[in-house]
Amino acid sequence: MVNQFSRTELLIGKEGLEKLALSRVAVFGIGGVGGYTAEALVRSGIGEIDLIDNDKISITNINRQIYALTSTIGRDKVDVARERILDINSNVKVNTYKLFFTPETEFDFSPYDYVVDAIDTVSGKIAIIERSNAAGVPVISSMGAGNKMNPQMFEVADIYKTSVCPLAKVMRQELKKRGIKSLKVVYSKENPIKPAQSTEIAAGKKRIPGSNAFTPSVAGLIIAAEVIKDLIGYHL
Repeated sequence: MVNQFSRTELLIGKEGLEKLALSRVAVFGIGGVGGYTAEALVRSGIGEIDLIDNDKISITNINRQIYALTSTIGRDKVDVARERILDINSNVKVNTYKLFFTPETEFDFSPYDYVVDAIDTVSGKIAIIERSNAAGVPVISSMGAGNKMNPQMFEVADIYKTSVCPLAKVMRQELKKRGIKSLKVVYSKENPIKPAQSTEIAAGKKRIPGSNAFTPSVAGLIIAAEVIKDLIGYHL
């Protein structure tokens, strides 16, 4: 029977689709990167997805975030995401958590088949990685996608084989201290651009990275591809 996953089945087969339908993935952070990751996972046939994010949609999200529209400004991102996801596939189970994940956050990682780290804070990223590892759950982490203009510069690599990316450098150092020997990441080899800061955005606040519609989305889609391929055991 023809359905929304018929074209996907031509590539990964019935067994692949069945594996995805039985898989549960957590996406921490559904902004510019994580939003596109969640979108692609659902459009690929993931059976259950958990969205963890406490942000509300703002007007400055519209340039890069898939859930950001003029009609959704002010709403919780996870609520908007849930509505869109169920409109894509009404059979998917969507669990939402309106929380800002920190090392102190109580959260059970054991139910997942895969974890996606698409948050910004180093301490939170490390906690997600440590707790995924402790639960025996595969995890993939997004490095810096801000202040970049060339999406073709993204690569998938182990954290210890990364270069150029300032966030990846910090993560390498911190993970080494904690004895974490491996981590799959998506990162860019492009040198960050120093943004021309807007007075309206910067006034009284910390410096905000520049962004666009194409680099965060590409990073998010690459992450989704890695998750899907790993879940179905696809290798070139």
